[in-house]
Amino acid sequence: MPPRKSPAKTVPLTVTNGDTATFDCTFGRGCPGLCCQNGRPSLSEAEQKVVTKNLKKFVPHLRPEAAKLIEAEGFLSGRTKLDMPMLRVIGGWCVFFNEGCVFHKVGLAEGDFAKYKPSQCVIFPLEPNGDGTYYVRQWGLNGEKWDLFCLNPAETDRKAVDTMGPELEYASRLPVAGAGG
Repeated sequence: MPPRKSPAKTVPLTVTNGDTATFDCTFGRGCPGLCCQNGRPSLSEAEQKVVTKNLKKFVPHLRPEAAKLIEAEGFLSGRTKLDMPMLRVIGGWCVFFNEGCVFHKVGLAEGDFAKYKPSQCVIFPLEPNGDGTYYVRQWGLNGEKWDLFCLNPAETDRKAVDTMGPELEYASRLPVAGAGG
């Protein structure tokens, strides 16, 4: 899979470290999907409804142990983040990970990679500042503790705003907590 490219265009939202942040998703080009390893995104009520309504589409793509866990206990854990329930993890991976994101695979087959993905997953590694702007998570920035190699600015010289076109566009349509709305 070749590096992702975004057409040269104006960034659709303010990225406070956009001039310096680097990022190049290498899933399928060396990364096995480490952001999904112990990935526990929280789901809004609307996202929970989408997953529940479409769960039968996802089950055939799940790892057998993940399908069994979801059948027995559901896809949400008892943990919360941002006051919303988080997805379950089994075997160290998100229950909807099976050699890639099941939500992404099913949505892409239907023409929209983001159709079923939790917004936190779609915009990774963007993070809202709470004032209507975003920043790209990087090692050492804002107390970042996740040591994913892709968050290490030394891993690539490719600017995040140049490699994250779909994510930036998606984030520009999200309501941002603390943005006065």
